[in-house]
Amino acid sequence: MIRILDIAAKDLLQLIRDRSTFLFFLIMPVAFTLLIGFATGGFSSGPSDARLPVGYLDQDDSRLSKRLYDLLAASEVVRLDENQARSVTDLEQLVAGEKLPAAIIVPAGYGKASLAGKHARLTLIGDTATVAGTAIQAEILAVANRLDSAVTMALVMEQLTGARLPFNHALDQALSAWQQPPIAIAETTSTAIPRKSGQMMSLAHTSPGMMLQFAIAGLLTAAQVIVSERKSRALQRLLTTATRRIHILLGHYMAIFVIILCEFVLLIVFGQLVLRVDYLRVASATLMVALSAALCIAALGLLIGIVAKSEEQAVIFSIVPMFALAGLGGAWAPLEVTGPTFQAIGHISPIAWAMDGFKNVAVRGLGMESVLLPASALIGYAVLFFALAAWRFWASEER
Repeated sequence: MIRILDIAAKDLLQLIRDRSTFLFFLIMPVAFTLLIGFATGGFSSGPSDARLPVGYLDQDDSRLSKRLYDLLAASEVVRLDENQARSVTDLEQLVAGEKLPAAIIVPAGYGKASLAGKHARLTLIGDTATVAGTAIQAEILAVANRLDSAVTMALVMEQLTGARLPFNHALDQALSAWQQPPIAIAETTSTAIPRKSGQMMSLAHTSPGMMLQFAIAGLLTAAQVIVSERKSRALQRLLTTATRRIHILLGHYMAIFVIILCEFVLLIVFGQLVLRVDYLRVASATLMVALSAALCIAALGLLIGIVAKSEEQAVIFSIVPMFALAGLGGAWAPLEVTGPTFQAIGHISPIAWAMDGFKNVAVRGLGMESVLLPASALIGYAVLFFALAAWRFWASEER
């Protein structure tokens, strides 16, 4: 055990003296988390509006065109961008320049046509072949049809009842009925789980993603320690002593594990205090994920150090897995937005299991039982990587 600790202490001292250690394990994750957080709106101070901005021009200025405006203003899909000084040409230029996804023009005579029982036409400027254009077109059609149906109903009721039910009152009643459909879907959230804003959700994904990605990138520093030990023949001299090979492997493994775990602890505290990512809501569950992820990544680093024959190979063998495992495992974009097939493929990467564990605690509001499967998967990967490193180490030294 003393030999293992001596080797680990030697590696840790060598890593701490290397400035690139702090670059890859601490500075880069913090910098990229802040950068991506700003880019995705994670630090936006004002309330966000996810509705699609749509230009609006009312050339009719009738009571029905005003009712149409009120209905569109209350939409959850479109956000009216109205400016009375704009002309039709101005709106066409804004849409053509992609400053607005679409624009609506209420032509003169819209109200009269509706009251006459005719199908009133609206003018939509935009590309309905795009996703945004399709959504805007569908919402405008739904609102216009709702208003047409309400007008038709109000006209019929006025004819049947005369002055007892005036048109305006009947129209109000019809539109009110549209707002209270007989079937509704209610979304409920447990009061035990605080609702998170889109900004916090963005940071809650970016923080663990960058932490895991640069933990793998930082392995090149740890792997180079093992490579330089072999090139300086310090490893060969160590093998001539009473130190067993398993002690050498465990010593290197312990050093990499300790520095990765320290990185996780520092970045988790940074995420909790600065980014307000609720890692410590169930601290024991977060710690379990961090420990199992550190065991897995440290075993991967040990394997890279054993396989690489030069510093250049150590760099390649560290950077390539970083991009491959991080991209596949959902460190850049949530796997939740992909289909079930890609989610299953993504979980080939241990990063996906680590992301599941951290997000189960910080985002989904789950407890210790939710991290048992991700932690078990990460420990399984750790055993696999360590076994491969041990097999490669024994095979290379017996030649």
